[in-house]
Amino acid sequence: MKSFFEGIEDLFVNVLFAPYDLFRFMESWWTANIISWVFILIGSVAFVYWMLQLNKYDKTGEEENDISAHSYL
Repeated sequence: MKSFFEGIEDLFVNVLFAPYDLFRFMESWWTANIISWVFILIGSVAFVYWMLQLNKYDKTGEEENDISAHSYL
C-alpha cells in the first residue's frame, strides 16, 4: 500500500508539477505567477457567466415554486 501512495507522489511531483519548476526560478513576480492569473481570470469569467444565466432563468419565471416539487424536504 505504501508503494501505491509513493507512486501517486511521484506522478504529481515529478510529472504533473514539473512545468511549475520553470516558473519558480524566474526573476519577475508577474511572469512567475502568470498561471495563477490565468486561472483567476477564467474563474471570474465563468462566475460572471453563471450569474448572468441564473438571472436570466430567474426573470423567465420557469422555476417551480410548488412545495411538492421539493420531495426531499
